[in-house]
Amino acid sequence: MSLAIFDLDNTLIGDDSDYLWGQFLVDQGVVDKAQYEAANAKFYDQYKQGTLDIVEFLRFSLHPLAENDALQLYQWRAQFIQDIITPLLLKPAQQLIDKHKAQGDTLLVITATNRFVTAPIVELYGITNLLATTPEFVDGRYTGRFIDIPCFQEGKVKLLERWLETSGETMQGSWFYSDSHNDLPLLKRVDHPVAVDPDEKLAEFAKVAGWPVISLRDHECPTHHFQK
Repeated sequence: MSLAIFDLDNTLIGDDSDYLWGQFLVDQGVVDKAQYEAANAKFYDQYKQGTLDIVEFLRFSLHPLAENDALQLYQWRAQFIQDIITPLLLKPAQQLIDKHKAQGDTLLVITATNRFVTAPIVELYGITNLLATTPEFVDGRYTGRFIDIPCFQEGKVKLLERWLETSGETMQGSWFYSDSHNDLPLLKRVDHPVAVDPDEKLAEFAKVAGWPVISLRDHECPTHHFQK
């Protein structure tokens, strides 16, 4: 029995939930279309160049949570999950999860996308353990800030190390599945790193390192957007 860790966006689902949540808010008229899309393009370019300021991005992505009533946010989220996310669930991903579960492995999702967006998605796959960037919630409202450290790059490793201290799990025989070069810090820490439909940088690294490269994609799934 081992720890099986999964990235979420563009790994277990066929797109990026953070990007799609923002587009959903645009479609609902919750955020300004021109302003949002210009900012998102800037962050996307920074991400591709490897210069993304995750704190600046989180201020941008969490701002709509602070501007709206929590009950309304939950209603929008339920619609978002049903209409946008459910069609992006991948059968091969569920089969992989079920394989690890049948082996008695402990399942864990680690994602940079905030917990508000990702918690219900992870539940759809039957996974109960989630490490994600956590939005601050005070007196019944989201503040637009985040708690602790962002679950991104080295932050994923730090949050995992804390989780290991309290969970009783170890890294012996551990697996990590991810699509993104941003996850190299964690991929290098596990016994079994696996590149899943990898971006160009990760594909190149995996080839040199001799890591397995697999695909969980259904052909009808959309192309990559903002990879985590």
